Amino acid sequence: MIAGTTDTLADFSQDNGWVYLVKAVAILVFLLVSVLMAIWFERKVVARMQERPGPNVHGPFGLLQSLADAMKLLLKEDLTVKAADKVVYLIAPMISVFCAFLTFAVIPFGPSVTVFGLTTPLQLTDIPVGVLYILAVASVGVYGIVLGGWSSGSTYPLLGSVRSTAQVISYELAMGLSLVSVFILAGSMSTAQIVDSQTRLWWALPLLPAFVIFVISMVGETNRLPFDLPEAEGELVSGFMTEYSSMKFAWFFLAEYINIINVSAVATTLFMGGWRAPWPLSAINDGMFNTGWWPVLWFLAKVWLFVFMFVWIRGTLLRLRYDQFMKFGWKVLIPASLGWVVCVAVIQGVRQFTDVDLRTILIALAAVVLVVVGVSFLFPEKKKAAVDGPPAGPFDPFAGGYPVPPMPGQQLPPSPRSGRVVAAVATGGPGDAKPDLTLTEPTTEVDRG
Repeated sequence: MIAGTTDTLADFSQDNGWVYLVKAVAILVFLLVSVLMAIWFERKVVARMQERPGPNVHGPFGLLQSLADAMKLLLKEDLTVKAADKVVYLIAPMISVFCAFLTFAVIPFGPSVTVFGLTTPLQLTDIPVGVLYILAVASVGVYGIVLGGWSSGSTYPLLGSVRSTAQVISYELAMGLSLVSVFILAGSMSTAQIVDSQTRLWWALPLLPAFVIFVISMVGETNRLPFDLPEAEGELVSGFMTEYSSMKFAWFFLAEYINIINVSAVATTLFMGGWRAPWPLSAINDGMFNTGWWPVLWFLAKVWLFVFMFVWIRGTLLRLRYDQFMKFGWKVLIPASLGWVVCVAVIQGVRQFTDVDLRTILIALAAVVLVVVGVSFLFPEKKKAAVDGPPAGPFDPFAGGYPVPPMPGQQLPPSPRSGRVVAAVATGGPGDAKPDLTLTEPTTEVDRG
């Protein structure tokens, strides 16, 4: 365990039932208000990126636009698909939104404060395996998406839910592995203790590769561009929520934006110092900005910085193909996470059991990496097998009973319509006149059809 960590969890000894209730209600209100603000914020930022005004009618600066959208969803007609499994169809969005609300139970907003003579941490609760609890809740939340797509009794929602299952499994592995290095350096899985371990240095700096992997994984975990494959409009209409309307659709929508706030708070807590003030504010007057209610401001500023990153990515990047997305997760992020965990574990073990300087360890590790990279250039690149050309003979797109596009080098046969146009021009008649059959005699089954 490094200097700066503690062996005890946050002190909740003075909390009673009313304090827990007030904290829980405050977190619930915070998340609901944050979602309304995030929707308005996303529209405004994307509009500025695209040189549009964005919401500017309902309320000052369009601030009431999100409230108007919420009322519209609340008052819309609520439809239920006849082919759906009614019970699962109704429970699925509840699972997603309830699991989204549970994450903030272990997120610390700040240190202990005194309210009405009662000293309490700005956190609902803290457990020794708080980060594992967050990962478990996120894993259960995907059941809402899977069951929602399956219970709709439609093809496109089912495909979207299956995609979501593969996506969450793939990117949760990379996300979990990226957090192992934080556990090694902080010496704990408690969110409060991880924040305490970043008193002198935020983990985003020494663990930069893990931080980058976590940021990429959390974008994929929340189904946001460029990783919004479960709800790809161009392919699956709206994915797993295609058959939902009114408030059932709104619950899925609410869960998505709450999860954006959740992963932003987790990234802030584990890598960006949590509620601690940035330097040089943290060094002013013996850390006066890290006491009282000031830390809540720093925590919210960091969370909204990540929310801005989500919006920025959405307004900049295009959606990946599904094969590219899965290949990137399994062949790039997971191996990189495993390699980084091994490096951090070796360095931390050497530091604890020997007197070797950290600079010497880093130099030796860099030398090993350079040698491995250099040796990799000595091996010749494998030649790709030659791609077989298109099959010989005329191309019939209906040969298998359904239309297929031509392969490279193949051409579609001339259409009957083009033959009629040529005949009409040759005879001087109108374009839709019946041409001479000798010029347009069909030669294939496609033409006769």
